[in-house]
Amino acid sequence: MNRYLTASWRRFVAWLPVLHSQVWWLAAGRLLSQVGIGFTLFYAPIFFVNQVGISATQVGLGLGLGSVLGIAGRILGGSMVDSPRWGRRPVLLWSTLISALADGVLVLAQGLPLFLLGKGLMGFGVGLYWPATETVTADLTPPEHRNEAFAIVRLADNLGLGAGVVLGGLLIALTGQYRALFVIDGITFLLFFGLIYTSIAETRPPGPSQVSFFQGWGRALRDGNLMIYSLVNVLLTGYLSQVQSTLPVYLNRFATGATGQGLPTSTLGILFTGYVALATLCQLPMARWLRRFSAAQGLMLSSLFWGLGFSLVWRAGVGDWPIGWAGLALVLMALAMVSYTPIGSALVAAIAPDALRGVYQSVNSMGWAFGYLIGPPLGGWAIDQGSPLAQNYWLFLAASVLPALGILAVLHQRLR
Repeated sequence: MNRYLTASWRRFVAWLPVLHSQVWWLAAGRLLSQVGIGFTLFYAPIFFVNQVGISATQVGLGLGLGSVLGIAGRILGGSMVDSPRWGRRPVLLWSTLISALADGVLVLAQGLPLFLLGKGLMGFGVGLYWPATETVTADLTPPEHRNEAFAIVRLADNLGLGAGVVLGGLLIALTGQYRALFVIDGITFLLFFGLIYTSIAETRPPGPSQVSFFQGWGRALRDGNLMIYSLVNVLLTGYLSQVQSTLPVYLNRFATGATGQGLPTSTLGILFTGYVALATLCQLPMARWLRRFSAAQGLMLSSLFWGLGFSLVWRAGVGDWPIGWAGLALVLMALAMVSYTPIGSALVAAIAPDALRGVYQSVNSMGWAFGYLIGPPLGGWAIDQGSPLAQNYWLFLAASVLPALGILAVLHQRLR
């Protein structure tokens, strides 16, 4: 038995890509922080709508405010990451501290003002975080292995997120203490701070910067390939935001089926746990399989998965088998996510000049900010209008895949 386990472990290790040790440490830290995020990600909207009494539109506005400040954090963070006065590591450290502070505010939130403050701080902390962590991964990995490197760190994200969703669901089922979720999230950010401080070295190449603090943004915004990709990136990230903010509330209210009641929180916990688990299992195999295609073709496949998934969410709201249709939709959305996230980061790293890698990754993560700025408020507004608008909203999202495919076809031709 021991020999079999040893052989299986060796095969698993041999299957993993060979990456720099700091990439693995960064992945470990991301796994840790995502455990905390998983505690709040799917349950926070339900908590603030159903227990605190904030409307779905206001919750969407709070998420949108976080995205606005996330844009500011990304603009500042991208330039700081490339600056010799700052660099990658200090930006990572500050991002974790600000995010931990945001959780402290959300623990105390009894109404809209503190909720908005907490989401704003969280958005700014996340804005600083993404350019820094993506740039560190690109710094430490040669181009031919970046797809798999970004897949590994995304895999760590999904593993942590899955564990957090499971544990968060158990905590709510046993105690009903939603606020404890934010306490745990804040603790994981502080632990991530400690891991960065002890295990992650500065990866910025030594020497003076070739551009002034904000000058790199002008060069990035004149890059045609980056701008075309950014259009699609906003759409795809907006799709992902629907899964994390709008979909749980929609299924809880409108996926009634024959019972006349929406799916309960416990059922949603199982469905979203399966979503995260499938994404975790498929992340690295999908990244390796997609190497045979161009980056634009991989993103086309992701867009098709999103369109089919949204169509099934609509079916869950109007059919007699809501849990089944919702489950199938989340399967397609998990495949859409894992065929999108590593490719986008690797594509941007490939087209970025070395001296502007932080700014380019900031533009990449800016798509996430704009996607979350548009998606949650729009989805929350649709839900507050009631059916049938809330149901037909998912058909609108499915139709929006068509322009995304057209933009990606243009990008494919340019990159060839």
